[in-house]
Amino acid sequence: MTDRYNQPFIYQFDRLEDIADKISEVLSLPITIEDVNHRLLAYSTHDDCTDPARISTIIGRRVPEKVINSLWKDGTIPKLMNTKEPIRVNQIEEVGLGSRVAISIWKNEEVLGFVWALEIEKKLSPSELQLLKEATEAIKNKLLNLHANKTKRQERSQEMFWRLLTGNVQSIHEIQQGFGQLNVKYPQTFSVILFTFGPEISQSAEKQIDYLLKTTQQVHVLLSTTDYNQLIILAEPRGEQALTEIKDFCASTVRQLDERFGLRGVEACIGGVYGETLKVEQSYHEALAVSKIKQRFPEETMSLTSFSELGIYQYLDVLYEKRKLEGFENYSLQKLKEYDADHKSNLTETLEVYLEADSSVHAAAKQLNVHVNTLSYRLKRITQIAEIDLTNPNEKMTIYLDMKLDRMSL
Repeated sequence: MTDRYNQPFIYQFDRLEDIADKISEVLSLPITIEDVNHRLLAYSTHDDCTDPARISTIIGRRVPEKVINSLWKDGTIPKLMNTKEPIRVNQIEEVGLGSRVAISIWKNEEVLGFVWALEIEKKLSPSELQLLKEATEAIKNKLLNLHANKTKRQERSQEMFWRLLTGNVQSIHEIQQGFGQLNVKYPQTFSVILFTFGPEISQSAEKQIDYLLKTTQQVHVLLSTTDYNQLIILAEPRGEQALTEIKDFCASTVRQLDERFGLRGVEACIGGVYGETLKVEQSYHEALAVSKIKQRFPEETMSLTSFSELGIYQYLDVLYEKRKLEGFENYSLQKLKEYDADHKSNLTETLEVYLEADSSVHAAAKQLNVHVNTLSYRLKRITQIAEIDLTNPNEKMTIYLDMKLDRMSL
């Protein structure tokens, strides 16, 4: 064995780029080094052969999301998260990924990053695979320093975020200064998003969540923090359709938490979309309001995720307090409830389903599992008992609101 194969990575390297170049020299293959969230840390220079995925990674300083998704689907990333051995990755032509060998960089039981070696012109031998494994030890020490610095930045970032969420900032200038110190992009448009998990977010789940936030390219995730069983993030859309992009990001995140990590039943709630950072606190309270309404009216709001979609539900708290203060009771609703109690009927529920169905007899009959003629008869009885005109939109809206308010008192 020649000298260049005789423990070539035991020397002190000043930079990660030097290690990448050394690995490339020893193995005669292009090398890239990434952190655990697939952000590019270093790559070997003067490579004669490469592939589109590597070029995109170098240009964008991160692995393209479509490549990450493909590597999850073919099982590559799950394997890298569970082994310290090199693994071969087959070509994925549709995302421009050539054949390569990948290995994880570990510190105890935690993955710090990955090394990728492109096998375009040659295949690594068993002895060369062992050398690649030895190279990860040299990289690990560099990554530990980066990891320590990242933890300090995260602490400062979370402190700044909580100040924004609680309104403990005095001016836009102060916010701009804080973002600048954190080296975080100052948003032009933003929304606060709340992800609620069933149990308390565990340490392992927190790492999985962080991975998703760091690898997404649907929105800019500017700040994030966790609060018991809730993940709170400040997100900036990348395009002009702000709300649509944020909703798509939420749906994708919930799906990936389920499919990749088995974190099920996560619910996303989106606050208002604003352009003035002093309104971060308002957007946060709106996201909390969405969560509260969805808990109180789960069936009616199942498909709603954003504050702007809530419609009348935005105003129920205010109306409820007004009704309570005035002692108002809806005459028609009380008549129906009394009739149901005396006759063990369900006319109140029938009316609510009918109004929820936008006064569609066919849709309401299907939901109630009754014949259209049966529902028509019930509606006729409702108009007689409640003394209400169901062709009058004001009367319909009033009793509909009071039905919702009545449920808030339960």
